[in-house]
Amino acid sequence: MKKIKVLIIDDSQLIQELLTTIFSSDNRLKVVGCANDPHEARQMIKDLNPDVLTLDVEMPRMNGITFLKNVMRLRPMPVVMISTLTSEGSQITMQALETGAIDFVEKPVHLNKILEEYKHTIISKVMTAASVPKSKLLRFQNRLTAEEKAKIKPIDIQRAMAINIPSQPSNKIIAIGGSTGGLEALRAMLSNTRFTGCESIVVALHLPGSFTASYARRLNEYLPVTVKEAEEGERILPGHVYIAPGGKHLKIKRRAVGYQCKLEESDPVNRHRPSVDVLFESVAEQAKADALGILLTGMGKDGAVGLLKILQMGGHTYAQDEESSVVWGMPGSAVAIDAVATDNVKDLNKLASVIPVFAKQ
Repeated sequence: MKKIKVLIIDDSQLIQELLTTIFSSDNRLKVVGCANDPHEARQMIKDLNPDVLTLDVEMPRMNGITFLKNVMRLRPMPVVMISTLTSEGSQITMQALETGAIDFVEKPVHLNKILEEYKHTIISKVMTAASVPKSKLLRFQNRLTAEEKAKIKPIDIQRAMAINIPSQPSNKIIAIGGSTGGLEALRAMLSNTRFTGCESIVVALHLPGSFTASYARRLNEYLPVTVKEAEEGERILPGHVYIAPGGKHLKIKRRAVGYQCKLEESDPVNRHRPSVDVLFESVAEQAKADALGILLTGMGKDGAVGLLKILQMGGHTYAQDEESSVVWGMPGSAVAIDAVATDNVKDLNKLASVIPVFAKQ
């Protein structure tokens, strides 16, 4: 079997040695080199022809974002970011995912005690990144520039002013889940949604705790509705998107009118906390026919069983199609167990149009 060639780009020799040890423990992977900075990495990419890169966020001589932009422009290839658990690190990581990185993993804090779970996570993410075809990497070359985004912003403000948010919440609720590629998929889908103001949306993504608030703030900048990290006991209001905090499961509880958020730190489900299955199953039980579930791109099968439960309880279910997904593991698993009808497997633009229609019914 041909091994997947990994090039590690990190200015810390300790991290280089650690990642080399982790990847070398899996016979499907082969570390072909370690670069101390992007300048060294450029030549090593030419000489070693790696299948996937791991890239540190903050490095001397050239930061990870600048290097990533160059890679995506000149030689698109799968990249997994190695990110620090800081506010600045999370912001840069969000930029990296927007620029073209497939996924990210936290830089280990306790270098003398690397848990098996961490090894499994980083190996899985590198394996998944290596499987993404080049045609899907090229989609990042068509991103809007900062100048173009600035021109669009006044239109977004007009859209926000035009939204008529009801004073009372509805019993209808929209639940969305995703993993690898899901952060950008969610942003793209919601950016194309013509919000009516009636939408109450809850989201579970496979994010660590330090990244959720940063991601919610970044989405809030793009969208004409309010996006925030979910808090224990808060009411779920129309015109709002609630992101499950990293490290906590998000559930909903039905009130006399509308719902409220419930957060739990119970065991991970499908290796994840938050888990999409936990959110979807809660939505199915509490909202029944008033629920809409959408499962986006991601590796694994988290969310498939929960989406099936939404369908069985009378709700509506949709999934992202394979062509537009970075990884079709989660949506594909849902399709395999008949949790979503074939006609309801759609690209992001079509999924975007489903949201306001459901909310206004």
